[in-house]
Amino acid sequence: MKISERAQSISLFFAMEFGKRAAQLSQQGHHIIKLSLGEPDFGAPPEVIEAGKNLMDGRPLPYTSALGLPELRQKISEFYQKTHGVYVDPARIIVTAGASAALLLLTAALVDAEDEVIVGDPSYPCNRQFLSSFGAKVKLVTTNAASKYQVTAQSVKDNWSDKTTGLMIATPSNPTGTSIPVAELKQICEWARQRQAWRIIDEIYLNLADHDEQGHAPQTVLAFDPEAIVINSFSKYFGMTGWRLGWCVVPESMVSIMENLAQNYFICPSTIAQHAALACFSDASLAVCEQRRNIFLERRQLVLEGLKRIGLFVPVEPNGAFYVYFDVSSTGLSSWEFCERVLQEAHVALTPGQDFGFCDANTHVRLSYAASAEELKQALQRLETFMQSLSA
Repeated sequence: MKISERAQSISLFFAMEFGKRAAQLSQQGHHIIKLSLGEPDFGAPPEVIEAGKNLMDGRPLPYTSALGLPELRQKISEFYQKTHGVYVDPARIIVTAGASAALLLLTAALVDAEDEVIVGDPSYPCNRQFLSSFGAKVKLVTTNAASKYQVTAQSVKDNWSDKTTGLMIATPSNPTGTSIPVAELKQICEWARQRQAWRIIDEIYLNLADHDEQGHAPQTVLAFDPEAIVINSFSKYFGMTGWRLGWCVVPESMVSIMENLAQNYFICPSTIAQHAALACFSDASLAVCEQRRNIFLERRQLVLEGLKRIGLFVPVEPNGAFYVYFDVSSTGLSSWEFCERVLQEAHVALTPGQDFGFCDANTHVRLSYAASAEELKQALQRLETFMQSLSA
């Protein structure tokens, strides 16, 4: 049987691979603390869970519109208005089977073979894989701690070419948990807009990001670049990882194209997940999500203090996504060796930097603090014991 070159060119998703190894060790009776995946331990808000239960009463659950339930698109629009002070026409909001489906549809709509697309390094690996699968030439732009591991307006300009058709930016970022300053993002978007290039802004972690001193939520790119394409998800802020539901916001001119692609690729997102997600936007559910965001802040501080005590250096502290990107070069181990040994010897699952690109990949490791505080404390104790064994 002939396997496509496309399939053979896609590398392993190492976070999932280490998750699989962790599951195997768990089946052998070991207690594995899983900090390799960005999966909030809370689950969906109670009202969402209750709504999901009520839907399973034998009623028919037919397909919805390929663009999603109109009432859910309206709720998302109201969420932008209430949380970010930005009006987004519900007609421009497309509900998808997870943010991954949104990215697939957008890549199919925008990318032709040999198109050059700018992506920061390090970055979430699946974003690059989607682009490459549709023939794009992904230009990875090296970042560093000084830029918070994010591209800058200058680095985008320096790497721009006549073949560049678009760029993809995640802010806050996975794996570093850092955000691009608003002024910098404005410059980047304006540069791309002037060259008629598309810009996809991954805001999956935006609502988990730090608020300003006045208590205001971080600004969406749509506040200053209404023609930007935004990806978001119900997985992180709303804790609905396994429900597989996301959305994107596209320019009006793209809606019919996205609808045609969605009809052919997916028919529609999960009917159950969509109806249940309506409960995300009640006052009670939003209060729960905000309470959990504050808990993540406490967990972040717990992890940062623990890593400092252990002697594992964090070059840039996160201010958004629930990840810490720390340096293991002092151990004399590569990031891959460090993660393998920590999993086998300390029973803590982490993700090596090789998952996210080339920049500092051999020296950095991602830790997800989406686990409970008790699990995090125990993981830090195990890491400390492991570090002491290396010293010995």
